[in-house]
Amino acid sequence: MKHIQGKILWSDRKHWAWFPFSFTTYQLTSDRLYQQTGLMSTHYDEALLYKIIDICLQRSLAQKIFGTGTIVLTTRSDAQREIVLKNIKEPLEVRALLSQAIEEERERKKVIGKEFYAAGPMHPHDSDGPDMEDDPDMDDFSPI
Repeated sequence: MKHIQGKILWSDRKHWAWFPFSFTTYQLTSDRLYQQTGLMSTHYDEALLYKIIDICLQRSLAQKIFGTGTIVLTTRSDAQREIVLKNIKEPLEVRALLSQAIEEERERKKVIGKEFYAAGPMHPHDSDGPDMEDDPDMDDFSPI
């Protein structure tokens, strides 16, 4: 991927067993995650890190044996809700790197939790969520 700007923090490709025989590549910069798929017809995806709200690591027995894993990222994007990084090597380290990069980008952009929790109802006194007591849109809030 030659169109990427900025310092690349991580780069890999989808593996088959432990061999990187694939036309799917992934790259992480300080503010974006890039995915390129295909040989004859190539598809490029780009995700802003601050929009990623959940990181899930999945490892089958075969993936454990071959030292790979699949990371599933859930985003607050309208276009793509889930990003799947299939069969990448060193998945535990990559998950930690992604988590750190996401938090740093949220801090840099001064993104607060309200942007992520506005989609559904939640209890106004929930300590894990945003402070909604002073939110004028929450006047008609009734917990389920």
